[in-house]
Amino acid sequence: MTAKQILHFLVLTSLVFKISGSHSLQPVLTGPHMAILGSKVAFQCKAPDSSKQVTYELLRDRNIHIDTKTDQRGGQTASFMLKVSLEGSYHCKVTTEGNTGVSNSIRLQVVIPVSGTSVTSDPYPPVLYEGSRLVLSCVVTKGSHLSYTWFFNRREVTPSTQNWLRLPGNKLIVEEVSSENAGIYSCLAGTKIMENSMVSSSRELQVVVKGYFSTPKISFTISKDGNNYSGNVTCWSSRGSPPVTFDLILDDKETGSIEATESLAAWFNVPLVPGRDMGVAQCRIRSEVQQLMSEPLTLEVVPVGGHIKVEVEYLYTADSKMAAARLNCCLSRGTFPSFSWLFNSSHLPTETHTPSQKQSLFSHHHTFTDQMHTLILTKQGPEDSGYYQCRARDSYDDSSPWVESAAVLVQMTEATLANIEVITIGFCCFLLLALVGGMVCVMRRSPHQQANVGIGETTSSGAYPLSVTTSFSEGELGDRQILHG
Repeated sequence: MTAKQILHFLVLTSLVFKISGSHSLQPVLTGPHMAILGSKVAFQCKAPDSSKQVTYELLRDRNIHIDTKTDQRGGQTASFMLKVSLEGSYHCKVTTEGNTGVSNSIRLQVVIPVSGTSVTSDPYPPVLYEGSRLVLSCVVTKGSHLSYTWFFNRREVTPSTQNWLRLPGNKLIVEEVSSENAGIYSCLAGTKIMENSMVSSSRELQVVVKGYFSTPKISFTISKDGNNYSGNVTCWSSRGSPPVTFDLILDDKETGSIEATESLAAWFNVPLVPGRDMGVAQCRIRSEVQQLMSEPLTLEVVPVGGHIKVEVEYLYTADSKMAAARLNCCLSRGTFPSFSWLFNSSHLPTETHTPSQKQSLFSHHHTFTDQMHTLILTKQGPEDSGYYQCRARDSYDDSSPWVESAAVLVQMTEATLANIEVITIGFCCFLLLALVGGMVCVMRRSPHQQANVGIGETTSSGAYPLSVTTSFSEGELGDRQILHG
């Protein structure tokens, strides 16, 4: 072997020993993965198999030098204390007798303490109509690595308990708000490090959800003071969120305007004269997003008059027993009628009047509906059978004359229904006998006569007269049932 070859062998042997030594060093770095900005943390680096002097170097990211420690005896742990300022990936490098080893890496996340938490809204201010989209954001002045908790009316909300919301990131989103979503909202932003939590809560934000107004309605009344009449038009909406402006349109001209800040109705004074057409009125409502018109209404007061009558309807149960009688007072003319009822020429008391001694002699079980337009009798007894009348006059004028109907006989006894049943059964028996007699007469005819009938009288006087008679009898039966009912 030449001298040159021996030199190459020695160099190669030395390199192999160096590489083998570097691989034998396997340092381990331990330390926190998360820390608060400005706090102090410790990293420990140890080379387990070293027995001689060891140099430890703490590095960040791309070998940025942080600190160096020396272990004179070997086998000791090097501790590095540092103040947290930047996030990064830390590792240590160990050197002993020319051998080098690199440890594992630890990614340190720096947590900025949270502060200045508040809730913002889109739209702002948080006043919106039903069906609109609401986006609330939980924002902070400072803070990192945050989680968010939302509260609605001071109770924690999650998508699992309230399916009307979504919680992406720091936001609370309601795609289509309703009145149920109105209330106070707040959020809490925080970070949890090990067992410690840092949180910051916001102030409460009031969210207002406004309802759309329904189409307005219109009505009017009339009153009399001495010899003078006055009218009042009412405009109202059944739903919506004030404020709203009501306008009265009379014959296509605006004659009045009222802003309602708390109610859903407005009232307008108008001139009215009974018997005269005072024009066509409409109500209009205006809000920041709507403008709606009511149906037109003719302002005409027709005095009570013309023909008046009582219509009686008997009401029966499923087993054909009389349950009640309904009496309707039918008036041919009158815009604002006031009704009263008579029984055998005596006044029937209303629920608001105490019966006199004479009226208390009658054991009436009755009730009024539709502003006394209808009288319902519920008691079944002979004391409630008799003649009933109704009368009407103008409700706005106590001095106006009464228009009175003819008396109608009402029978509130079970015998009434029994009589109907007896008549019906009797008539059915008579009809049955007539049919049997007719069949006997037909059967007594000779075969020759039957043949003649079949050839020459089929379309004139054969079986058809019998069917016609039967149909007539069934119609007569129905008429009698209605007559007695």
